[in-house]
Amino acid sequence: MEAAGIEDTLRALAKVRSAGNEVIVVDAGSSDSTAELARPLCDRVAISEKGRAVQMNAGAALAQGDLLLFLHADTRLPPDALEHLHRFSVSRHAWGRFDVRLSGDRLLYRIIAWFMNRRSRFTGICTGDQAMFVRRDTFEALGGFHPMPLMEDVELSRRLCLVSRPYCIASPATTDSRRWEKSGPWRTIFLMWRLRWRYWRGESPESLAQAYRSDVRNA
Repeated sequence: MEAAGIEDTLRALAKVRSAGNEVIVVDAGSSDSTAELARPLCDRVAISEKGRAVQMNAGAALAQGDLLLFLHADTRLPPDALEHLHRFSVSRHAWGRFDVRLSGDRLLYRIIAWFMNRRSRFTGICTGDQAMFVRRDTFEALGGFHPMPLMEDVELSRRLCLVSRPYCIASPATTDSRRWEKSGPWRTIFLMWRLRWRYWRGESPESLAQAYRSDVRNA
């Protein structure tokens, strides 16, 4: 359910649209007014099956440009995003991501973001909150996101790292800290690391998604 913030998210992309870039919103048949609120503020609204990987693949299939950027509905690009993306476009990198910051004012959120960004630079792995971008030909050659219920961003990052290291932009994308505030930052950190550890050990994304939903419901 993203109706509460979709208008602010899309208004923040007005500069991106005015520069001639498409903004496509893919809604997974939500029961709120997300699609209706989004239509006046983007180039196209598409309806897809549920699943973040499915939604992002659907948006990529509709996009006309040579560069694809995947932005979660609760994440904002930095004001200088276009300048950085232009520098990426003339680089030899196949893909990249932004650093991330959490919207909350607590010092702990700054520390969490610092560790997230350091880990990402060391491993080359990008999470969805970091506004991943990739050249279309590379994305299509790799078959896009695998249709899995969780860890689709981590899985694609692993394949992209076989093509090139990510182009890392230090200007941070800002993601809403509501998930951290609702469940508590330490509980959220433990959950994310536990799920990632189980994924690296070979556990199926389906079982991890079930564990994630169960934890969120009990928060």
